Amino acid sequence: MPTIAPMYRLQFEPAQNAWVLLYPEGMVKLNDPAAEILRRCSGTQNVQQLIAGLERDYRQSDLSDDICEFLSDAYGRGWII
Repeated sequence: MPTIAPMYRLQFEPAQNAWVLLYPEGMVKLNDPAAEILRRCSGTQNVQQLIAGLERDYRQSDLSDDICEFLSDAYGRGWII
């Protein structure tokens, strides 16, 4: 069940008009899809549930590859655990 890593904080930043990941040394401005995926990384859903929720809410199918690729990248960057 992916969750935001403890040293990061996900929040909407009005000055950026975007969701951002804050960490001690800086900030990452997220695009809308990245923010939506990370907002669902609360530690309460497994990856399959997260994908199903996004496909349902956005009325799209076949999002699995893109979501898994993003989650893999986010994990590699230490954003999620």
